[in-house]
Amino acid sequence: MSVEVTRPLPAVAVVTLARPEKRNALSIAVRDAVSDALDAAAADEDVKVVVITGQGTHFSAGFDLKEFADPDAEHQRRLWASSDRFHHTVLSSPLPTIAAVNGPALAGGCDLACMADIRIAVPTARFGHPEHAWSPVVYRPLRDLIGGAAAREFLLTGRDMDMEEAVRIGLVAALVEPEGLMPRALAMAEMIARAPRTALVSLRARIQRAAGIDAGTATLEL
Repeated sequence: MSVEVTRPLPAVAVVTLARPEKRNALSIAVRDAVSDALDAAAADEDVKVVVITGQGTHFSAGFDLKEFADPDAEHQRRLWASSDRFHHTVLSSPLPTIAAVNGPALAGGCDLACMADIRIAVPTARFGHPEHAWSPVVYRPLRDLIGGAAAREFLLTGRDMDMEEAVRIGLVAALVEPEGLMPRALAMAEMIARAPRTALVSLRARIQRAAGIDAGTATLEL
């Protein structure tokens, strides 16, 4: 199973990337499973908050690059359709999302963390876009969080960002040791879930409108 969904609290769904042997690489199957899990959470009136995390040593190392090597036209169509759906499902989630960043979040994994509303991380995590050397990178979700100047410097240089810097600039809300990561994320989710679901959905809609990202925007145009 590439993604596991649990309900540790009545109003909280946890979506776990469960491909640790591949550093939780975001294959088509993983992206579709994440999208399906978020759609299911949105349809469940009992769920108010979604936590996203990874198994093993990585949050996610990004897209599964092996899938890009297949030139078949139908495969390429599925690859990019899955990518577009994945990005917009996370960005437009009607429910608040928390990324519990348990390790490096790179390339598409960095984007996934940045598309969440709130990030909590372990000190050994890092953000980075190694694909900067050969591919366009996603810009607008990060810009919405840290502003244009900081996002441009980070993405144009392709450097890594450690968690001390991420906390200092407000990208990460808190650093916790690995054993405390999920308890802290669940405590924050429980705090959020004290609000009525209707109020949370309304706020998420306003957050989405303020970001100004059109639902039809292709992944590499974000």
